[in-house]
Amino acid sequence: MTTPMDVTGGDTEAAPEAVVDASGGKAIQGRSLGQIAWMRLKRDKVALAGGLIVIFLILVAVFAPVIVGVFGQDPTQFNSNLIDSSTMAPKTGTGISLDHLFGIEPVNGRDIFSRVVYGARISLLIAFLATLLSVVIGTLLGVTAGYFGGLVDSIISKTMDVFLAFPLLVFAIALAGIVPDTAFGLTGDTLRVSLLVFIIGFFNWPYIGRIIRGQTLSLREREFVDAARSLGARGPYIIFRELLPNLVAPILVYATLLIPTNVLFEAALSFLGVGVRPPTPTWGGMLSDAVRFYTIPHFMFFPGMAIFITVLAFNLFGDGLRDALDPKAR
Repeated sequence: MTTPMDVTGGDTEAAPEAVVDASGGKAIQGRSLGQIAWMRLKRDKVALAGGLIVIFLILVAVFAPVIVGVFGQDPTQFNSNLIDSSTMAPKTGTGISLDHLFGIEPVNGRDIFSRVVYGARISLLIAFLATLLSVVIGTLLGVTAGYFGGLVDSIISKTMDVFLAFPLLVFAIALAGIVPDTAFGLTGDTLRVSLLVFIIGFFNWPYIGRIIRGQTLSLREREFVDAARSLGARGPYIIFRELLPNLVAPILVYATLLIPTNVLFEAALSFLGVGVRPPTPTWGGMLSDAVRFYTIPHFMFFPGMAIFITVLAFNLFGDGLRDALDPKAR
């Protein structure tokens, strides 16, 4: 028998960031959690399509003045010469054309394309800001309740129950209807947008608060939290440096699924006449005006399709993001 060859440690140790492939002998680079999530998301073509539509809608809202300047006209400009005074409907031959890509409104003849494009600004702005407000409040209160437990958890949980039982739509209609045109130093569209963001965002935080509380109850028993406690870390440090980084995934997923809900809520309030006031274009307000002219289908079709596509795109992207960020998914 021969004695085994002396092998030094450097010859047998592999680099920590690489794994040797037995078939080819090549080093396989390790992947981070973000890279794994992106790889999963790329394989979900439906979610990617939803994400691209979301990006497109955001770009439309941001560059609305440029788009309208090229393809439309001022969304508040009346074209009474194109309206039949006897029926208040667009004259024959004045429907969808190169000058008016989506046609014109009855009664006043405003360009529908321009109003749909500008309506994206209001809907997405309110939806994003309201979602941000809900996420901030829900995350802070949810992680606080889940980590500290006891009396703190009991108080916050009961507060969530009260908010969840609150008749939000009725309250929103009442509050938005009684606020005057000038309040809190704000006027006009700024006041209405701020009011809607507060109503939608402040009263929707318990939904994400419950999710974050449940996740925190699970995370606070993990080894890395016990290690932080043993090293003398206090509650605020553990919450912001240990727990919140591990809650980013559920926060992102729920935020993408909450945005379309807020788009629908804003459209409902505008439809009921307590949203942003005319002549500022909103998708819900356009649908409300179109109810009286149900015989003119394109007047209702385009703002309705804008809401439908926006909600569908966010939901598809949110579902795909949830699957991509799920560590148990295959």
